[in-house]
Formats: sequence, C-alpha cells, structure tokens
Amino acid sequence: MTGTDESTDDDSLFVLSAVLLTPAQFPSVLGDDFPEACAALGLEAYERGYGLVLGQDGTGARWTVAVDDVSLVAVAIAAWDCGMEHDLSPDERTVVAALPGWPLALAVAAPGIPAPHDPEPDPGEDDDGARPPLAPPDTADWGSAQRRLGADEIALQWEAWRAQFDSEDEQRRADVDSTEDEGGESASHTEEARGEKPEPDTTQDGGSGGPDILHEGVRRVLKELHGYLESPPPLGRVRSGFAPAGARMLRADGPGWSLVARTDDIAYILLDDEPNEVLPVGRGPELPKLLEALDTIAVRPF
Repeated sequence: MTGTDESTDDDSLFVLSAVLLTPAQFPSVLGDDFPEACAALGLEAYERGYGLVLGQDGTGARWTVAVDDVSLVAVAIAAWDCGMEHDLSPDERTVVAALPGWPLALAVAAPGIPAPHDPEPDPGEDDDGARPPLAPPDTADWGSAQRRLGADEIALQWEAWRAQFDSEDEQRRADVDSTEDEGGESASHTEEARGEKPEPDTTQDGGSGGPDILHEGVRRVLKELHGYLESPPPLGRVRSGFAPAGARMLRADGPGWSLVARTDDIAYILLDDEPNEVLPVGRGPELPKLLEALDTIAVRPF
C-alpha cells in the first residue's frame, strides 16, 4: 500500500496512489498521446514527464499533485508493485501543479478523515475561472477513453485474450469444415457439371493475417499505422513495453482507434465506431514487418 502523511493538517496530502505521466507511460484515459494527456491536465508536454500523486487533504478532498521528480514517483510505484511499503513524500519544490479531483477511479480512502469528495472552489474564484475537478470517465458509455482502457486491459491480460482467440478460431474452423462436409462436395460437383472451376477460399489469412482484415475499420487503422512510419506521430502515440520471450508489447493509438500487439504474435484493434468490439488481426505475411517497424519508432520506459 501507499504511504500517507502523518500530520493531520488540512493542507497535508494523504497519499493513496501514484502514476507516471511520461511519453512511454501515461494514463490512457487522458488522451491518445503524451501531449494530449498533458493538455488534459493543463500541463506543458515536458519531455521528461511528470509523476502524478493522488491523495486526499485533511478534509477528505481529492487532489492530484503533479511533480517533476519522475524518478521519486517511479521508485515508489515499483516498491508498491512488489508489495513493499514505501513513503512517497515529494518535496514542495518539485510540485508543478495541484489539481482538484482524480483522473482515475480509486477503491481506497485515507483512514480517519472524511470520505473522498471534490474540493470546494476557492471563495474568490468565480465559476468561469474554476477548473472542473478531474474525474474518471463514465464506463457506462463507450468512447475514446473506454477504447484506450480496453486496449490497456488486453495488454495486461494478453495470455487470456490469446487463449480466447485460439478457442474462437478453432470453433470457426470447425464450423467451416462442417459446412463443407455437408454441402461443399455437392456444390463443387454442380459447378464442375456446369463447366465452372470452384473459386478458392480467400476468407482465411487475408493479406495481413485473418478474415478481420476485410473490416473497413481495420484497413483504415493499418493504413494510418503505415503512415506513422513515414511521418512520425505525436510523442507517445506508439509505445513499446516488455513482453516474455524477448518480444515487445506494442500500444498505439490514433483518431478513433487503438492497437495492442506483441511483436511475435497477433494484434487486436478497438474502434470508437465499434462499441465493445475487439477485432483480431492475425500474423499473415505483412503484420510482423509492420510491428517490427513500429517498435523501432516507439518510445520505451526509462
């Protein structure tokens, strides 16, 4: 668990969690790329990035504090991920901004103070000048934030999604085989009797791998990804992370779409126009080359 401030001063921050805001790692709910994520918080796209510390003040109000000491926050996150206690107490000189609210949903709260709530605006601040408190996206409605979060979840649960894809692929092939056994032979004989040559099955392995390549949205995404290779996208639009067996896990985003892929495996695409749908793209002859090329332009965690 995270550390908390020992004092009970209303201005003290009881730290509950923290995340990085860097070109290689940033909360995807904030945007498709690093500059967009920074803009959502009113921060400059400082290339070294920020650490975001989420907590409550002495009144229970939610605050997100952006600090420029990224290493300090990264060490704390690594310790917490290993189940170790670690006190995260950024120096006031590293604080860049204190923003009301949380951009992410937290299931924890500081003990001994009121329940988490948005802070009241300053008395002298009018409604036009007050910044709306940060809030996590509404998961009830599908949108860009949910699409990016979905891609993040696939990356975290890759093996489970891969097993599901294999199972569905086997079932689809079994259905095709069953259909061919029932009607394929008679249809072929009918065509031959008319002097026609049966058409080959082109629905499998469509170019870049798999029938889903025929989906217009998938075509558009792959075209835009190739465009990233010719004209570099905004910083953080393509990110590369660790994966087993020497592979890399790729995350890429663009207007209305997200991609998650392993360089030694397949890819999945999510679209704003296809709510809650995950479109797989099989290996094929072209996808491996595209993924390897994207990995060369991707930003990586420091």
